[in-house]
Amino acid sequence: MKLKVPHPLVLLTGCVILAAVASHVLPAGEYDRRDDEVTGRSVVVAGTYHEVEPNPVGPFEAVVALPRGMADAAEVIFLVFLIGGAFTVVDRTGALRRGVTSLIGALRGNDLLVIPLVSLLFATGGVIENMQEEIIPLIPVLLILARRLGFTPMVAVAMSAGAAFVGSAFSPINPFQVAIAQKLAELPLGSGALFRSVFLVLALAFWIGMTMRHARRTRGPAEVVGDEEAEGMRASDWGIFALVAATFAVVVVGMMGWGWGFNELSAAFFIMGVIVGLLAGMGVGGTANAYVRGFREMAYAGLLIGFARAIYVVLQDGRIVDTIVHAMFTPLEGLPVLASAFGMVGAHTAVHVPVPSVSGQAVLTMPLLVPLSDLLGLSRQVTVLAYQYGAGLCDLLTPTNGALMAVLASAGVRYEDWLRWAGKVYLGLVALGLVAIAVGVAVGVG
Repeated sequence: MKLKVPHPLVLLTGCVILAAVASHVLPAGEYDRRDDEVTGRSVVVAGTYHEVEPNPVGPFEAVVALPRGMADAAEVIFLVFLIGGAFTVVDRTGALRRGVTSLIGALRGNDLLVIPLVSLLFATGGVIENMQEEIIPLIPVLLILARRLGFTPMVAVAMSAGAAFVGSAFSPINPFQVAIAQKLAELPLGSGALFRSVFLVLALAFWIGMTMRHARRTRGPAEVVGDEEAEGMRASDWGIFALVAATFAVVVVGMMGWGWGFNELSAAFFIMGVIVGLLAGMGVGGTANAYVRGFREMAYAGLLIGFARAIYVVLQDGRIVDTIVHAMFTPLEGLPVLASAFGMVGAHTAVHVPVPSVSGQAVLTMPLLVPLSDLLGLSRQVTVLAYQYGAGLCDLLTPTNGALMAVLASAGVRYEDWLRWAGKVYLGLVALGLVAIAVGVAVGVG
């Protein structure tokens, strides 16, 4: 039987309704919370779960959650709009298309190498800064690259978003994932980096290998190149690419060293787009028109992100997020050490569907699991690994990940087609994560 998934907006709206129904079925409950000075976030207090007054979400309130989700995800949506506008300006200069042509020409006869090159670029973004929403505006360029080589849009998604998600999940330094989890577990930042790096290399090798295998099997005729794009790189193109690279470098430094958030990233990319437009001779009006076009093309992606956030809004309103977490992790208390560690991976996977923020999941679950791991004699580092592999890898599949749904929509890849291919690779990555955990338990990684 062929898997058939509804339109993404229908699917996400259905998830919102399902969350509202769950608020009528599940008991409402909460953990006490405290402000954590180390992470600067509000975290749960272990052992304080208690039932609270139910607050079931009605049908109209569930619909109201859709615009509330848009508002709640406003910073992310505006980031997508402003990056989309900036890269539309860059695209209007022709530099990206000429750059793609030059890259393919340089790899003539070895053009499958494009896949590991692009995958490693995006995986680095995932490793360093949990790259997700930033990928959405780059999809049109990646589709051009894929068509020039006869690859399907699925390959474009796999070597960009897929590689970035894998890099994030296995990262030794991801500030939004492993760094927060290690702070909450009171572990030195960067501890266990060598151990994680070994499995990061294995995971990326597996993902890239499977992507190349799929690309070879589904490859078709390459798209014909136009005269203007066939002329090769211009001197001005190099300046544009240098400015783009410099912006990404500043963004990484800003996020890791200056505490930048989504608003600062939006501002940096907006400035980049304006400078590129003016230097390319597009003028103020031409640059503004390119931005408007970029905003229009990113509107659907913004809707998907907002609808995905609305699911969590409903669960919060229904006061059942903590109930779900409590139900998932309490049964682990009576299991042997290795079984408990494996169970943590499964529980984190399940929790990540209603709580699609990796940083939000860390502050919600790690304070509960650290005392449990100490009680079981399980290394805290292994507890962090279980969180990474459970929550991080789930981003590859869960429809509540607005960035994933937006990338698939931008690429024209049906969600069920992505599930059919990526689901199999995902299982292989989870198996690799379980091996890493088993090894970590055996050697006592700390």
